[in-house]
Amino acid sequence: MAEIAIVGAGHVGLVTAACFAELGHTVTSIDKDVQRIANLRDGILPFFEPELSELVARNASASRLCFSDDIASGISSAEYIFIAVGTPMLHDGSADVSCVSAAAEEIARALDHDAIVINKSTVPVGTAEMILGILRRHCETGINPSVASNPEFLRQGSAVKDFMNPDRIVVGAASDLVQDAIRGLYSPLNATVIATGIATAEMIKYASNTFLAMKLSFINEIANICDRVGADILGVVQGVGSDKRIGAAYLRPGLGYGGSCFPKDVAALESLAKNHGFNSQLLPAIVRANSRQIDMFVLTVKRLLGDLKAKRIAVLGLSYKPDTDDVSGSPAIAFIRSVTAGGAEVVAHDPVAIPRARRILADVAFASSAYEAVAKADAVAIATDWPDYRELDFALAKSLMRGDLIIDTPNIYDAHLVASYGLRYAGMGRPQAAPVPLLQS
Repeated sequence: MAEIAIVGAGHVGLVTAACFAELGHTVTSIDKDVQRIANLRDGILPFFEPELSELVARNASASRLCFSDDIASGISSAEYIFIAVGTPMLHDGSADVSCVSAAAEEIARALDHDAIVINKSTVPVGTAEMILGILRRHCETGINPSVASNPEFLRQGSAVKDFMNPDRIVVGAASDLVQDAIRGLYSPLNATVIATGIATAEMIKYASNTFLAMKLSFINEIANICDRVGADILGVVQGVGSDKRIGAAYLRPGLGYGGSCFPKDVAALESLAKNHGFNSQLLPAIVRANSRQIDMFVLTVKRLLGDLKAKRIAVLGLSYKPDTDDVSGSPAIAFIRSVTAGGAEVVAHDPVAIPRARRILADVAFASSAYEAVAKADAVAIATDWPDYRELDFALAKSLMRGDLIIDTPNIYDAHLVASYGLRYAGMGRPQAAPVPLLQS
């Protein structure tokens, strides 16, 4: 088993650290945020991710996972040093790699032995070359670290499962020796390893995320057409997704993609292309289609509710996807801001994301349960596909509501079942079911 240091205890870094420890390696998770490290030592995680808390506790107790706020001590005996820091989007759409370069310089100044420095942050092609240059400039004479790219493919909400059961592991390195060494870290997983050059590995990450974002924008465009021609998007998805060349994954119409990855990665790939003299037509179209999805659905809500002023809307779901408390770039938040700007009153609920949402939503009331949110609402909007909302009691909801509109953005309900309770139904690309009288006992 190997000694590993991981610089950055954010979502990717902490999940990677805990999972490598679970595979039997000795891992030091490093972050400059002193309070975050203190909390991790006390078993307090900085975000919600299924299974991660148990994984951290088990491996910390077994002394396979420890935490440090000092890079020098954290990498002192590490054979492998991963960089897993944030690369946020700059004003021009490009990726900010300043944290990557700062981490590389700190590693270089502290490194007193040969090691493999592996970038796991999502970065433009050429970043590994930049890291190597930093290491060469700042390492002591005689210290010759190697550099590699090992992009992550961890979905928030299923990151532990994704690490332990990967579709593939991509290792980009300049030598077979380094590729084989990194491959060995993952050997207990018996996963497919794709060994490439470094630039190719860096490109694979951006291409993967952009393709998934494109599928989401595409199916939303199709859903919008379905609304106009009377087709049902669920049947369309079944028919299209059954084609093995296409597949059903990510053919899920809704309010659009969000989160901390897809928006910045599509923009960063477009910026990278421009910087190399290529003006993409497809990439900006993906962004435009996604950006207008909220506006288009809000128009539907206005058509069904009339003037939004003095209307009360219960919004169920705040995170950008289920099984995470991340509200960054969340379509649910954008939807709330749009309807409140139109004069609506919003009462919101989410199983885990309310604390984060409170920081960015000033004019919203938060409920402790879905049914508390639904009370006296003119409309109920399912904005995030949490399992909690799939079993909504429509009879109870009807009795609590002031109005009768169910807005099903993830298309999780049977339109005719909803209508059978005397409720109006509005989905994405779904035939609208008219309310029918309640059955009399």
